[in-house]
Amino acid sequence: MSDPATESQRAAAPAAVTESAARSTEPESLEARLADYAPETYHDFSDPDTKARMEAAIDEVESQLGREYPNRIGGDDVRLEEKQRSTNPADPEQVVGVFPRGDEAHADRAVEAADEAFHAWRDVPAVDRADFLFRAADIMRRRRLELAAWMVWEVGKAWAEADADVAEAIDFCDYYARLMMHYAYDPYPLAEYPPEEDEVVYLPLGPGAIIPPWNFPLAITTGMTVAAIVAGNPVVLKPAGEAMTIAWKLVEVMDEAGLPAGVLNFVTGPGTVVGRRMVEHPLVRFVSFTGSKQVGLEIVERAAVRQPGQMWIKRVIAEMGGKDAIIVDADADLDEAVEGVAVSAFGYQGQKCSACSRAIVDEAIYDEFLRRLVQRAGRIEPGKVTEGAWMGPVVSKSQFDKVTEYIEIGKNEGALVLGSKADDSEGWFIQPTIFAGVDPRARIAQEEIFGPVLAVIEAKDYDDALAIANDTEYGLTGGVYTTDPEKIERAKREFHVGNLYINRKCTGALVGVHPFGGFQMSGTDSKAGGKDYLLFFLQPKSIARKKD
Repeated sequence: MSDPATESQRAAAPAAVTESAARSTEPESLEARLADYAPETYHDFSDPDTKARMEAAIDEVESQLGREYPNRIGGDDVRLEEKQRSTNPADPEQVVGVFPRGDEAHADRAVEAADEAFHAWRDVPAVDRADFLFRAADIMRRRRLELAAWMVWEVGKAWAEADADVAEAIDFCDYYARLMMHYAYDPYPLAEYPPEEDEVVYLPLGPGAIIPPWNFPLAITTGMTVAAIVAGNPVVLKPAGEAMTIAWKLVEVMDEAGLPAGVLNFVTGPGTVVGRRMVEHPLVRFVSFTGSKQVGLEIVERAAVRQPGQMWIKRVIAEMGGKDAIIVDADADLDEAVEGVAVSAFGYQGQKCSACSRAIVDEAIYDEFLRRLVQRAGRIEPGKVTEGAWMGPVVSKSQFDKVTEYIEIGKNEGALVLGSKADDSEGWFIQPTIFAGVDPRARIAQEEIFGPVLAVIEAKDYDDALAIANDTEYGLTGGVYTTDPEKIERAKREFHVGNLYINRKCTGALVGVHPFGGFQMSGTDSKAGGKDYLLFFLQPKSIARKKD
């Protein structure tokens, strides 16, 4: 594990452009600039050497559990007497990290530090800002298994899920660095007007609030943070309470990359106190949030209220929940469909906004599909991910209580055909649970559960399946298994989701490949990992100069 940067390194002016960043400015188009980008490949833990290295990383991280970490405000480490802790969901008595319990005053100081840093950071050339992201990506590559191991301990991610999380964080850094140089250096297409020289330039907004979730605690946290930073906006990052330690590791990475003081501020504390103050602070220009519908809507409402001294309308990037469905048509390859539904529903314990929580199956194959699905999911047994289990615990007691409550609701809304066993004697473990014969308007078919609970719904035909799939307030991800080209085209037109997957699982979006974001109550459809995302953190300025 690398040592954090010194105080003088954190406060240093941006370094000269490195060779890697300079190379990436040579192409003249976005297409050329992205041509040398490719998502990171994943580790194969069936390889004995890779498995041994991951085991060593888990052991090394275990030796560091329970340490105390500071907050970071304007380059200064801040420690408080009042603490809060993140714990291992497989053993809640085991403390992973200890952090300050900040309050409104700390949120104010952090926002003010970000505002002060903005006056210098906004003038740093985009290529230099991008270079910090390239450096961060390289540091994450070097620390990849260690960072994955932190997520295994802190949020119960299986090895492959944790590894993919780090890979996505790396991808966000590499992709957004290239994308920023497109907005900074590629000419904005304008109609010619001979009497003038005309141009459009993109400017940063100012200080921003970053409020990420716990389920992708490095990937989403990194993506939200570095997108704002590379666009020229200093930020205050308030991590989820369940995932504070891995969020602090991002601060370490950016320290090592040499990011100047005040550009990334880090404050832990209750969301209802610290997060709310960040949202309402008059100096904050934008709020970037990923989490539940309830909290997202509250943020939208609070951010819409102009505060004394506030001179702008705050932008809100809110990525919220989903009630994602996979349609299995009568002509589908059942083996592929069963595997896709099982992995989408129960990967990372169903704790993904993209997880499949509804399987909508044509009546002609319903019984056979259900039989195979129960057989496949029945082989999944929750266990300790530190020891290599594919499925671990849900993240917290509150999550455990919520999911088990929905299981009880489901027993009155469908036929329990698998699972429902929950064990909190050592950790927050819940078996994969499947309900069959569920009415499309049942609560377990309409409300986001965010756990390993799947509702299987019978459809009369493809028309009925599409109608059921769209009959929800959400619109994040969806999938269709069919071999009929006409039905595929209909799904493209009629399945109302932000991310549609054909004959594959409905989770696992790749940066630069599957821009991610949903419709309706799934959020503002920001399309993270796509070419439009940075526009949320920039404002275009049109400049016209009369020719002599």
